[in-house]
Amino acid sequence: MGIDNNLQVELHFTEVYKENQHQPAAIREALCLRAQYPAVFEPVRSGDWFAGRKEYRAVGFSPQVAVGLGYFRNASQLEEIGTQEAAGLLAFWEQEQTAEKVRQAYSPELKKLFPYDDLFNKEPGVAFPLYRMGGANLDFGKLAQLGVPGMKEEIRENIRKVQATGGETSLYEGMLICLDLLVDSCEYYAVELQGMTEQEFDPREQERMISMIRVLKAIQDNRPSTLREAIQLIWLYSLLADIRNYGRMDVYLGDFLNQDLDSGRLNEAEGQMLLCSFWQLIADRVTTWDSRVIIGGVGRRNPENADRFAMMALEATRLVKEIEPQLSLRCYEGMDSRLFDKGLQVLSEGRTYPILYNDEVNVPSVQEAFGVSREEAEQYVPYGCGEYVLEHRSYGTPSGVINLLKALEITLHNGVDPISGERMGLALGNAEDFRTFEELLEAYKKQVDFFVAAMAEQEALEYKIAGENSPYLYLSMLYDSCVERNKGIFSGGIKYLGGTLESYGNMNTADSLTAIKTMVYDRQSWTLPQLVQMLDADFQGYDAERIQLLNCAKYGNDDHLADSMAEEVHKHVCLSARSQSSRVGLASYLVVVINNSANTDMGGWTAASADGRKSREPMGNGNAPVGGRDKNGITAALNSMSKLTPSIHAGAVHNLKFSPDLFKGGATIVRTLLDTYFQKGGTQAMITVVNRNELEQAMVEPEKYSHIFVRVGGFSARFVELKREVQLEILSRTLHG
Repeated sequence: MGIDNNLQVELHFTEVYKENQHQPAAIREALCLRAQYPAVFEPVRSGDWFAGRKEYRAVGFSPQVAVGLGYFRNASQLEEIGTQEAAGLLAFWEQEQTAEKVRQAYSPELKKLFPYDDLFNKEPGVAFPLYRMGGANLDFGKLAQLGVPGMKEEIRENIRKVQATGGETSLYEGMLICLDLLVDSCEYYAVELQGMTEQEFDPREQERMISMIRVLKAIQDNRPSTLREAIQLIWLYSLLADIRNYGRMDVYLGDFLNQDLDSGRLNEAEGQMLLCSFWQLIADRVTTWDSRVIIGGVGRRNPENADRFAMMALEATRLVKEIEPQLSLRCYEGMDSRLFDKGLQVLSEGRTYPILYNDEVNVPSVQEAFGVSREEAEQYVPYGCGEYVLEHRSYGTPSGVINLLKALEITLHNGVDPISGERMGLALGNAEDFRTFEELLEAYKKQVDFFVAAMAEQEALEYKIAGENSPYLYLSMLYDSCVERNKGIFSGGIKYLGGTLESYGNMNTADSLTAIKTMVYDRQSWTLPQLVQMLDADFQGYDAERIQLLNCAKYGNDDHLADSMAEEVHKHVCLSARSQSSRVGLASYLVVVINNSANTDMGGWTAASADGRKSREPMGNGNAPVGGRDKNGITAALNSMSKLTPSIHAGAVHNLKFSPDLFKGGATIVRTLLDTYFQKGGTQAMITVVNRNELEQAMVEPEKYSHIFVRVGGFSARFVELKREVQLEILSRTLHG
């Protein structure tokens, strides 16, 4: 395909947008989506049992892409094309893209605080905005039960009600256009497959294609009646909506699977094959930080059917050796123990899945953090890197990040960033002004509060602008109350519109404060200005002093002083964020300690810290101990992690690295460790099973070790595909065996 052809979709999309700029937002969005689909769909591949692949163009519409939200444009892609048409698109969408409209709506204070874009790994900073509407978890159960005809009838019924009172119907009209587009997408692939069958001479391949055509035809006019039909409908809808997380799949697909198995329509092997094909499609989307599939947990309407699906989902994860989907198992007292045992078996084979969640702690914690009923809290789902939302009830896009270690760093320098030399935050005093540790801690907290408040304002503004520009029709159709209220999801349609703030460097900050308290204020080994001088020198000439800092108590060793400081840092930032929700008009605003690889990226712009970490080195990951600092064994590390209050945030990750030796002779040891951890209040565990020698060899001969999967932060990756800095950070983590 040539460059000119490459831009035909973008040019047509832009023309439709221009022609409908003065139409209601719902009509404009629906017509733009018609210009986008099925043009961006990719062909069915050999071996696919479900139709639906897509590519991302330089211009389009999506709730969440790497370059923005809503109406987006990929500047680097257009610049690379370099034609006159590309330049025209670049100029037009510079102002029309939704992310730019968010930036243009910033108050003078926000513009001053965030003069940069969201490229938080390109420059130093304490806090950064992100432009996305991430974390959608739709009501796929409703879609599967109603099908396209039922969805249309629901919307038409609401049109009749609104027309009777003289109300506005454009939202519903846009939804009907989108449902017609879903039908057209089914037909598009049916026609493509028909053409493929005419060129295929393998009878088995022909039969596969013909069966796919039957499914695509059936779901155009009927609600799904089989597992294949349900998966196909849900998959195409997810592509059109461009959502990246799939929620409680065992609930909404479990009944279909059981009906097919019990009726003899499918046997176990055929059902497993269909799930593996579905898993491969999800993997091939390569969303990296998303693609959550949730199984298990309390609050399921069909636990027996769901568990049957969950067991096959675990086996699909074992068989399909890909990074995605991120299978997550919610555990609870009384669950079928075979699921937990199967999960440990899959983990022992180095798959990094399932991610384990403890409902006994998480459900009441979500209930308190979100301020909802127990029944609603039971529908929590982790998405992306581990943020919680209530499935098809709440939203909580992570549209901001804060580096707590950087906040401490600039506090020690009277609000100035020592790397750039620029003023970055509040001027709260020089190092010599903090006569007591309590004064320093109070200044640090004030610095964090300042940035948290700004990020909360930015998040609320991002929702406001997103909602004014688009109703996000595919999301709104499958979120509770949007259709009933006749409002888009971000314009008053959703019941719980909340926000989340990604927090980084938490444990480095806690360990640094412990070291400062110990060495400066308790032992009085040095003054605070002397310590700051050591940090500014990156410990050059201060090797002995650095060793003393490294030897101070550290989180992850079941040490009261260190763990109490970690809880102090944790509670402060969590409560600071939570206090902002009513002020900025959100149902909730909560911290998520989910950490992807940004702990390495942001560490690259953070100077030396009092925990002994050198300048620009990675920070620790999530709520786990900083790499190599937990020296008292796995039990001590788990004890420390279970002490952090779980009812004041919207998700946190706990990365653990286990040696294969722990699984020798079965998983009895690991099961006992995890049972005890969960009983003591542990919320979550993400486990990488690997040996150190293989990781070291993989850095030397990567071509031989593509099979090694590791948990990075809130996502998994092939170890050999990670940046060297991230590889080293993972290598530094304690290997328990």
